[in-house]
Amino acid sequence: MLNRRLLLSSIAAMGFSAAVTRVSEAEAMKPGHDGLRGTIDISGYGVAPGRTGDQSDAINRLFREAAQMGMPVFLPAGDYHVSAITLPDMLWVSGVPGRTRLVFAGGKHFLTGEGLGKLTLSDLVLDGGGNTLGKDAGGLLHLRGVADLTIDNCTITGASRHGIHAERCGGRITGNSISQAAFAGLYAVESGGLAITTNTVSDCGNGGILVHRWEAGEDNTMVSGNRVFRIAANDGGTGENGNGINIFRAWNVMVADNHISDCAFSAIRANAATNVQISGNQCLRSGETAIYSEFGFQGAIVSGNLVDGAANGILIVNFDEGGRLATVTGNIVRNLKLTSPYVHDGAGFGFGIAAEADTVISGNVIENAPKWGLMLGWGPYMRGIVATGNLVRDAGGGCAVTVVEGAGTALIANNLFQDCKDGAVLGYRWNDKSTGDLLASGSEAFPHLTLSGNRVA
Repeated sequence: MLNRRLLLSSIAAMGFSAAVTRVSEAEAMKPGHDGLRGTIDISGYGVAPGRTGDQSDAINRLFREAAQMGMPVFLPAGDYHVSAITLPDMLWVSGVPGRTRLVFAGGKHFLTGEGLGKLTLSDLVLDGGGNTLGKDAGGLLHLRGVADLTIDNCTITGASRHGIHAERCGGRITGNSISQAAFAGLYAVESGGLAITTNTVSDCGNGGILVHRWEAGEDNTMVSGNRVFRIAANDGGTGENGNGINIFRAWNVMVADNHISDCAFSAIRANAATNVQISGNQCLRSGETAIYSEFGFQGAIVSGNLVDGAANGILIVNFDEGGRLATVTGNIVRNLKLTSPYVHDGAGFGFGIAAEADTVISGNVIENAPKWGLMLGWGPYMRGIVATGNLVRDAGGGCAVTVVEGAGTALIANNLFQDCKDGAVLGYRWNDKSTGDLLASGSEAFPHLTLSGNRVA
């Protein structure tokens, strides 16, 4: 039998629930609220998708008041023509992926935000249409000093400068599609622990993903799982443009598990990047050197990468500028060529792996290197090189090692050389071969070299 006290209690609870529902409905119906999604009601601001004309003033007011109220903004599918949009602190804007389009109406800038604690943009299309940005706008999306930035699942295209300019930002930029930027797809400068992950960056004029600093220092950015392809070097040069991923003066950066192809210069170029890790990347059809660690760096790990198609494979160089201390292990480097976008005045092109100072080169496979498989030192610039357990096949020379006066020590041991036309281990004075095959003649004339256990197949 139904207990009378339980019945009365149930009726009371039902009445309380209904009252709460009426209060919630009343709250949701207040101006500025969307009762279905809990987002701000954009219609009260005169904002609507597909409306003709510029909606900049209305959207600026919408964003400002939504951020003040702590409410997210949802923009339905359609085009919104805007310019000079200022993104306030604590703003959260989302849309329908691929269908909510903010279209640049022209002017000095498109979307900007500065000195923000938190900013979230997701599921939006930002279309610059190639319209010219003012000189103070570094990118279509220009951000400065955003402590906790989230840009997620957005499409950014048609920028007349960078796609995203992120200066002194932390947070994450993930899962976006960035294309057709006149400069770089993403320019991150002076970052603080930024994560750049699983983005697709393509068809940009001068660079893919750039992680830079104005002065060398800790940056701690992670660049992983991105797909970067068809990167040009429209402004020319000898390596400052045309790179898929470029790290400059930024310390403690990880570049891992990216797929990079068809870049005018390098797939990955780390310049003065101390404590850089470059691992597990796929680097295809690079116009110049596929992977670089160069100039004033200390500490580089280059491991488990696949390089197929480049002028040079992996270079750990510029000891004359302080570049030193690296391991190059477990990489496959193949199908190199003698030409690149410019004429080199040094060692040239067509070699697999080169290093100059305090570096271990071990367990790599190098195939089809028309000049040299390994290049150890350059002139007097060599110190503490260990090259062990590598396989070099189908090369011009197996290993070129400097025999210039003043060069430091090198240990060349337990490597296998196969089908090396000019010989296995050859002494060079700069670019000029000055010895025969040292495996046959011996290296006693060069006390800075130790050769042991190498074989020719």
